[in-house]
Amino acid sequence: MFIIYSTGVMLLEPIKLLPAFKDYIWGGNLLKTRYNKVSDKDIIAESWELSCHKDGQSTVATGKHAGKTLTEYIEAEGRGVLGTRSRKFKDFPIMIKFIDAKDDLSIQVHPDDAYAMKHEGGFGKTEMWYVLEAEEGASLVYGFSRPLSREEFAERIKNNTLMEVVNKVPVKKGDVFFIEAGTLHAIGKGLVIAEVQQNSNLTYRVYDYGRLGADNKPRELHIEKAIEATNLNPPSRKPGAHGQPKEHEGYIRTVLGSCEFFHTESIEVKTKASFNINDESFVSIICLEGDTTLTYENGSMEIRKGDSVFLPAGMGRYEILKPCKLLVTRI
Repeated sequence: MFIIYSTGVMLLEPIKLLPAFKDYIWGGNLLKTRYNKVSDKDIIAESWELSCHKDGQSTVATGKHAGKTLTEYIEAEGRGVLGTRSRKFKDFPIMIKFIDAKDDLSIQVHPDDAYAMKHEGGFGKTEMWYVLEAEEGASLVYGFSRPLSREEFAERIKNNTLMEVVNKVPVKKGDVFFIEAGTLHAIGKGLVIAEVQQNSNLTYRVYDYGRLGADNKPRELHIEKAIEATNLNPPSRKPGAHGQPKEHEGYIRTVLGSCEFFHTESIEVKTKASFNINDESFVSIICLEGDTTLTYENGSMEIRKGDSVFLPAGMGRYEILKPCKLLVTRI
């Protein structure tokens, strides 16, 4: 929990982060083979690239705080590194993941903050998906195809006909989905996704294809809570980025998703590009394609595909010197 604001001098250098890994049964190995992730786990379903969550924290890989968790880094340097916009949040506000779905994920829903706080004592989850890779024929579930009553929803869960009324959407590389809390959803097999979300690990499973977990028993479902927490109307937002690509000197910027919790862009650097970080928010950079170099006032940092970098609020000017594609998120 972060409740103290530092009045001292902030560390104005970027830090690389190492992720927490999750080996859920539906995961694969593409994060190892294509995104340079190193783990002794046989499966990497998820890598939590930017996380202060108790269920899996990012670890500082560079600088004087190497070896500390991201939470410990923030506590050591003071909450000023997060920026003024983070003051409205009690805890670190967001989490960013890579997800490798070798198999279908369960049909699930995340509650909103009001429901989660009342029933779980924590925060709900609004999230955004950016599709990095998609096998031919890949799809996902994005809400319902038509409005349902709670009675019909419950009956379809009971008699295994839920899949008849979900909105199944074909997916290709570059697609964007904004998943508001309360939206029924599921990532389909054959997809690699970057997910930007509220700092929450709360999920209600509705349907899991009859699969068995590591203990050889069916995985837990949360049907009663899901029925209460799910928005039974089709999604109000259509798939797609929130903005059109805009050309700047040396790079192309596309706003992928923006809400009260996060603002995420795709930055495609063509030659080299300059940016500035003010005191309003930290910036998370995750390299999606290419290897590049980041320079700042006091030095430089080599970045390769898959790397996650935290840049503190107020750091000032930095440059990206080589062609690459970046996922850039701020509050």
